[in-house]
Amino acid sequence: MYFVALATDYDGTIAEDGVVAEATLEALRELKQSGRKLLLVTGRQLPDLKKVLPGIALFDLVVAENGGILFDPKTSEETLLAQEPPQAFLDRLQASEVPVSAGRCIVATWEPHQNAVLEVIRELGLELQIIFNKGAVMVLPAGVSKASGLEAALALLKLSPHNVVGIGDAENDHAFLWFCGCAVAVANALPLLKESADFVTEEPRGAGVAALARRMIADDLAGLSEGLSRQAVELALDEAGAPIGISPRGGSLLIAGMSGGGKSTVAAGLLERIQERGFQFCVIDPEGDYAEFENAVTLGGAKHEPRLEEAVELLRHVKENLVVNLLGVRLDERPRYFAKLFLQLCQLRAETARPHWMLIDEAHHMMPPQWATTATLPQQLQGTIFVTVHPEHVARAALETVGFVVAVGVDPAATLCSFCRAVGEDPPEMRAGHIDRGLAYFWERRERRLRRVRINEPRQHLRRHTRKYAEGELGADRSFYFRGPDGGLNLRAQNLALFLQIAQGVDDLTWLHHLRAGDYSRWLAESIKDPELASDVALIEKNENLDASESRARAKEAIDRGYTGAA
Repeated sequence: MYFVALATDYDGTIAEDGVVAEATLEALRELKQSGRKLLLVTGRQLPDLKKVLPGIALFDLVVAENGGILFDPKTSEETLLAQEPPQAFLDRLQASEVPVSAGRCIVATWEPHQNAVLEVIRELGLELQIIFNKGAVMVLPAGVSKASGLEAALALLKLSPHNVVGIGDAENDHAFLWFCGCAVAVANALPLLKESADFVTEEPRGAGVAALARRMIADDLAGLSEGLSRQAVELALDEAGAPIGISPRGGSLLIAGMSGGGKSTVAAGLLERIQERGFQFCVIDPEGDYAEFENAVTLGGAKHEPRLEEAVELLRHVKENLVVNLLGVRLDERPRYFAKLFLQLCQLRAETARPHWMLIDEAHHMMPPQWATTATLPQQLQGTIFVTVHPEHVARAALETVGFVVAVGVDPAATLCSFCRAVGEDPPEMRAGHIDRGLAYFWERRERRLRRVRINEPRQHLRRHTRKYAEGELGADRSFYFRGPDGGLNLRAQNLALFLQIAQGVDDLTWLHHLRAGDYSRWLAESIKDPELASDVALIEKNENLDASESRARAKEAIDRGYTGAA
């Protein structure tokens, strides 16, 4: 369930001549029973609203007075969201014989009295605004609107506006409808509102709202929501320079290719745009690559594992993004830890539809072929980004949810073939071989459409691998092994800190054996993927005038400069 709430206007929307039909109320009750929230957003004053709407308790929260009052029907608590109108203003209007009705925040009258009201505002030098509503004239403090009131209501419910459907009919509904993730106009709405809405109901007023409610229950607005431009996040540019966007409801995304091919560039650029659009994200970071990502809170580190409860609680705050750093979790324990976290994230998504996006780095480690969960994967993996070198080593159940593939690196054709073999499909026709850096292939799986695209460069560059290589745990295939000239040793260094520690302890013969063979620079280039450091160490290896002690010291200095000294 992506759209977890409906926010509706009152007059002209659910109500006709001030009355809500029983059929409309019944449809709204069914929507509540589906687990969704109901919010009423109206220009009416509360005392009047309570008189005409006996079923006000059906709503979780009520935004009244066009955003000036927040009312909780369960507790009858009223929260003032704006300043009360100045008495001098009311007195001057009365002296000018302007008929008004004053609420706690709002002052209401009718056309054509807006000119007289505006003149009084100017004379008194007040920060007040005039809002129109099908002949009604409402006066409120500057910045107060149905949108600002709805924002306050959603903050209490800990919901994102992206997951709210809004429906209305008049001028004062523009702001709040476009604050919602899906904007709907009833058939009787003003023409300009219908033109700007995402869609218009076939029936007017309450019948239109009832039909919308039934559609939300039936398919969660499937199909329509995938086409909402405000739900799409720009991923890349096609060869003509047009943006390519993906929606959190359009299926999961796979970013794949060999190490150093640009996967992190694609991921970082996408995360930046997700954050800019106000979506919430959670990164599962097994190797500490995203620990310093801007506008996100990082839990966990090389010395301690993140607490599951703390992670989920933080994500309940709509505006918080999270990086879950798993460096402190043993390599062989990470899939099990992720499975526990994933189930809790699924529960949170069931309640709030958030986080909107999940990025799972090193997905082949987190979700190996034998990985299994009781969660309903197609639904819970919507808006999920898998990043991996080896698509064929990711659980097939996860790969089946992939709607899009970004293939990067030296041989994107091989990467796409690997994915297609894993899901039992024919690969697209494309040339094998290298593509320029900054370019990638974008495979739309359902349409079987392949395009070459230009990746959006992120503003920030991940300080990739610093903590992972300094303190984390590389896999057995990427660790360094001190074996010595006769192969009598088997000392594994699974990070740079251990490499330096073992290097200081091994005998000179062993150290020099690997030094003269160029093993250290080769490991740094191929496993650590740091050509600059590898080049520095290669110069040390080639200097035959250096003895074991001096070469050790210089190698340590080079590694400290780039990694362990900064970690």
